[in-house]
Amino acid sequence: MSHPLTVAAIGFWHVHAGDYARAAQKHPDTTLVAIWDDDQERGRAAAEQFGVEFVADLDELLARPSLDAVTITTATDQHRDVMLRAIGAGKHVFTEKVLAPTVAEAEEIVAAADAAHVALVVSLPRLYDAYTVAIERLLDEGTLGELAYTRVRLAHDGWVAGWLPDRFGDPQAAIGGALTDLGCHPAYLTRLFHRAEPLSITADYGSVTGREVEDNAVVTATFPGGALGVFEASVVQGTGDFTIELRGTKGSATFGAGGRDLLVDTGDGWREVPLPEARPGAFAQWVEHIHSGTRADDNLDHAVALTRSVVAANEAASTGRAVALDAVPASL
Repeated sequence: MSHPLTVAAIGFWHVHAGDYARAAQKHPDTTLVAIWDDDQERGRAAAEQFGVEFVADLDELLARPSLDAVTITTATDQHRDVMLRAIGAGKHVFTEKVLAPTVAEAEEIVAAADAAHVALVVSLPRLYDAYTVAIERLLDEGTLGELAYTRVRLAHDGWVAGWLPDRFGDPQAAIGGALTDLGCHPAYLTRLFHRAEPLSITADYGSVTGREVEDNAVVTATFPGGALGVFEASVVQGTGDFTIELRGTKGSATFGAGGRDLLVDTGDGWREVPLPEARPGAFAQWVEHIHSGTRADDNLDHAVALTRSVVAANEAASTGRAVALDAVPASL
């Protein structure tokens, strides 16, 4: 491997493509060397913005011995093809969520990375934020007792303010709408907080903008022991919102709701809980896994489980019935 690691940005379909390109430029042990996109106009514009080479032929780029790794932010329906080509070329992969549209594809990608001994990490950034670390400590310490109910909501104004591209409403390219993209974060946080796989999922989707995919989504997951986890997403909310609410048999905790404080009440009133240092972010972890030759076990476990939850939610919303997670097919 080269030092610093050479990284190419593959695809600028997703709005976070630029974030990962900047991460490659800012990290002390990575350097951005090239950009590819299936839309050459979009790709050339990105290459000019970041001051690197645009390469029109993906296979030619991936075949370069001097290239160590890639970030992948293509349309979701291209993930499997592009990731397997990159992995087959021996390149380490950092990718946007969701990992793949189906559980079978997600598992295939992970298995291919394992077989090729390349580092695969999915961008699930809120797993590593300070408030998540603090909430996990509360749960570990039993401060809230047995968790009975959670609600995690993430919303922005992308389709009312006009900054979220219309391509995010393409049901083929994007696979889904607000839940499939933005709702991924509340989904994996809900699983993390409950420390279990959902037993079943129900979902309701709405589209106030009239697009083919949902711009509002509310999902309810049932967990072992009767606990409930609600996760929500919206891309048509006039002001942004990120809220976490946890209710247990001994106390409650909230984060967000217009602020950045973590508050806990165990019967004697609300008190603020100081936030610890955040964990290293997903990109930094990816670089460390590349150098250490280790596997991102926890990240990949969450990534595959996330695909399963998204598939179940989309099916539940389309059929109007609860979907058991153990009955989610490998593909739809």
